[in-house]
Amino acid sequence: MTGPGSAGGAEAREGADGRSGERSGERPGAAGGLPAAAPDATVPGPVDGGPAGRFWSARRVPAALVALVLLGATGLLLYDVAAVRAGRTAMAWRRRLAHELAVRHLDDPWVMGGAAAAMALGVWLLVLAATPGLRAVLPMRRTAPDIRAGLDRPAAALVLRDRAMEVSGVQSVRITVGRRRARARAVVHFRELDEVRGDLGTVLDDGLRQLDLTHRLRLSVDVQRPKGR
Repeated sequence: MTGPGSAGGAEAREGADGRSGERSGERPGAAGGLPAAAPDATVPGPVDGGPAGRFWSARRVPAALVALVLLGATGLLLYDVAAVRAGRTAMAWRRRLAHELAVRHLDDPWVMGGAAAAMALGVWLLVLAATPGLRAVLPMRRTAPDIRAGLDRPAAALVLRDRAMEVSGVQSVRITVGRRRARARAVVHFRELDEVRGDLGTVLDDGLRQLDLTHRLRLSVDVQRPKGR
């Protein structure tokens, strides 16, 4: 048989236990004295690795052709100069060239034609040296300073085509991806053309966003019925 005194003692013990739990950093009333759960940590997003320009071509074929031509011409000229210094006569092509340069005037058609050809070759080499090339590679956004990625235009067109074929009503679709624009030509065999055009625009716009290119491509969508309908 318990009295009022025992009830007061139980309440005092419970109060003491609660205060001891608060002093030790434990949540009051937690089973087994487990600590409170920590808040979820925020996952950092992708880091911008800086601007990503176009990929530059190595220009191996033009560089090899120019190197071979210069090597052959320089080697032949040096051989002829050494032969003349050794007491031999100059080659026939060198004597002919010196004679033609001496007798022909600047307004001669052959002189003007040769000068035009040399100028065209020089302009072509300057264009190759000043332009990046690799027009078929689309640069992707950089997420790290030391990593660069690019996507071939045919591969980008294939990805967008797969996305477009998921739209209801599309019978066939042709995707053309350029450097600044992506164009979709779809054949629709059921549903309204305006509805399919809107769905294609939404799906392809989301696909372009997921490609994560440096420069977002402009999108144009054309839809039509199959021929004969």
